[in-house]
Amino acid sequence: MSATELIAPLAAFAATAVTLPLLMSLSARGWLLDRPNARSLHATATPRIGGLSVAAGVAAGLALQGAIPTVILLALCLCALSLLDDWKGLSPAIRLLGHLAAAGALVSLNLSGHPLWLKVAFVVLIVWMTNLYNFMDGADGLAGGMAFFGFGSYAVASWIAGDANLAVTCGVIAMAAAGFLLFNFPPARVFLGDAGSIPLGFLAGGIGLLGWNAQYWPFWFPLVIFSPFVVDASITLMRRGLVGERVWHAHRTHYYQRLVLMGWTHARLAGMSYGLMGLCATAGLLALHLPDSGTFAILAGLALAYGAVALKVDRRWRERVSK
Repeated sequence: MSATELIAPLAAFAATAVTLPLLMSLSARGWLLDRPNARSLHATATPRIGGLSVAAGVAAGLALQGAIPTVILLALCLCALSLLDDWKGLSPAIRLLGHLAAAGALVSLNLSGHPLWLKVAFVVLIVWMTNLYNFMDGADGLAGGMAFFGFGSYAVASWIAGDANLAVTCGVIAMAAAGFLLFNFPPARVFLGDAGSIPLGFLAGGIGLLGWNAQYWPFWFPLVIFSPFVVDASITLMRRGLVGERVWHAHRTHYYQRLVLMGWTHARLAGMSYGLMGLCATAGLLALHLPDSGTFAILAGLALAYGAVALKVDRRWRERVSK
């Protein structure tokens, strides 16, 4: 490992940690404040400017390598679009068109020799990952922690596969998220905002595609390491859709939101979530190097564990509602 490969993630951490207080001072004057409403889990107006500092950290870290990958450039475009949404508000249609354009560009550039149905499937998956990350960014320390563990897992898997450039890119994202967590861990003094959660979700799906296409990992690997977000958001979406709710509207029925509403502190939720994220990251990395039977056992075990937890939270939630 070269000196640049070691320094780049540290530079990303430092750049994020240094620029964030400066951006927070702008929000203190009333710019991009997240004011509590009936669907919020926070009680005081909080700056939602963290995404810009994460973007600055990622750009600073990758600048040391001399080039910024296409997937990062597309994520930065989504950061700009989402910043405009945070500031002025954009219609869901415009936001979705931006997400589709970025995902479509990434898929077109990397899956030119694959059938159309597979390209469409990957576009849908990347757009879903982009949005589910945004859905799950609603509690202190949650989205930043998922970025640290998820992209950290990508970095380890890429390094083992021999792709130092992709490993450094993922390490830079993970360490930029760590710099953000200095100010976002409960009690949070700043939030990511859409300008942070949307690009991170896009990168989670986009880098998952790049690693799969390069045969560094199978299709299930990104789903496993990001499963704390994928499972919660997907089950919640399906449940709301089945009862006829408008799934694109804000709500407070994600599992993590229910736990807070049932009395969990943000710190307790973050601690439990980090344990789960670390478990999923370890399980995913181990499963990459096991025979098929071992991989199946790990995946089945995670599925059963998620099912048991979901049933338990559902039961306690029904008890709470009935009271």
